[in-house]
Amino acid sequence: MTFCVGIKVEEGIVALADTRIVKGSEQVNKQKLAEFQHAGQSLFTMTSGLRSVRDKTVTYVDESLRNDESTRDRLYQFVNLFGEQLRRVKSEDGPSLAATNHSFNLHAIIGGRLSADESPQLFYLYPEGNWVEAAVDSPYFMIGRTYYGKPILDRLLRFDTPLSVAVALAFLAFDATRTSVTDVDYPLDLAVLTNEETSPRFQRFSESELAPVSAEWTRSLTESLTHLPMDWAEKLLPTFTNS
Repeated sequence: MTFCVGIKVEEGIVALADTRIVKGSEQVNKQKLAEFQHAGQSLFTMTSGLRSVRDKTVTYVDESLRNDESTRDRLYQFVNLFGEQLRRVKSEDGPSLAATNHSFNLHAIIGGRLSADESPQLFYLYPEGNWVEAAVDSPYFMIGRTYYGKPILDRLLRFDTPLSVAVALAFLAFDATRTSVTDVDYPLDLAVLTNEETSPRFQRFSESELAPVSAEWTRSLTESLTHLPMDWAEKLLPTFTNS
């Protein structure tokens, strides 16, 4: 399976993806946060779904960028191109996949900033090739294993959340997911693009590098339980007295 999350806040955008791929009893690591270069600018894509569909779509996108002399200066134009090539792959491979009971299920998160974009942009692309853009009232997109990381983002993430906190929340959403499932795991890839920059910064992290962060989060949660008001449950709990 997959865990990918893209966040857009007032100060910039964050992208995080795991690298675990499970094929039957085999577990391997593959990059899911990919960097694209276009017109001297850098942007990123993250995908969930069939790997074969992802690889073919990315190849077609790269080929189109190389052969097309026109320059796209807005990120939505690149997203449109990605959607066009995704529909092309669906027309070519969709019937054969359906014949073997495989659904055409590629979802993508695309982020970056091209020359005419006023600020970093973040988009969610559906398998049909249409898209939506991150907004003030919907500042994140998540694909793959979405159930476990969603609660912490819904509770704590806002558009005015500082970028550093958004990075922390992206990690904690991943950490909550990998705690509950076996098909999401390290190493993880992270990209950050501030409003002052034109290209994202990318970095890969191992489990050993982030284990202290995860341990501190667990310690903080455990400690907070001791301060949680429990008077509402007094009638349900037994009263122990010292003999």
